Amino acid sequence: MLRVGLTGGLACGKSTVAQMFAARGAYVLDADLLVRELMLPGEPVYQEVVRVFGREILKTDGSERVNRSLLAEAAFAGGRIKLLNDIVHPAVVRAQQCWMEEAGARDPQAMAVVEAALIVEAGSAAQFDKLVVVTCSTEQKIDRFVQRSRKLVQQDSDENLRQQARQRMAAQMSDEEKCRAADYVIRNHGDAAALQKEFDRVFAELRGAATHGAARQAETGSPENLI
Repeated sequence: MLRVGLTGGLACGKSTVAQMFAARGAYVLDADLLVRELMLPGEPVYQEVVRVFGREILKTDGSERVNRSLLAEAAFAGGRIKLLNDIVHPAVVRAQQCWMEEAGARDPQAMAVVEAALIVEAGSAAQFDKLVVVTCSTEQKIDRFVQRSRKLVQQDSDENLRQQARQRMAAQMSDEEKCRAADYVIRNHGDAAALQKEFDRVFAELRGAATHGAARQAETGSPENLI
């Protein structure tokens, strides 16, 4: 099995690339969905987040669930994003590892892709055989963030959303740093056709690495280290 980490900055197109991997038959896990599960009432991560950030981050509908927008505001605007990450990341990393092990047990030739925003920052790149980073320009990130958020938050002005994007980017590692850690870089600077071409190039190499690794495992009886 080939373990692939898929990461990148804010609104760079990670989810679109993850969908491309899934369309080619790869097993794909969205780490953000893991976080949502860990944030459900009663979960240890939920309990710690509420203890640290207060009940002000909960929804007011009686569900006791975390309001992700309020939590993001408290973490990013309040300068406490590292504190939030220190609570959430260890549990996410453990869950990712279990998921990849299960995927490999089902299919030794699998390509297991974990889409996560903070792989490099969290120090979890060693979990993966290959790391793919998706990039685009700063202005593209801001514009895409505004377009994406506009569908969810009707009352905020574009300028407020742009400011939120800048705050989040300021709290993240730069694309340049992430690219230095990457095995492959997918540049999402153009249209859909250009992105597909970038993806096809990277996927062909990863598929070859996965096939080679499976063949070596069949010969030796143990997984090959592909890093």
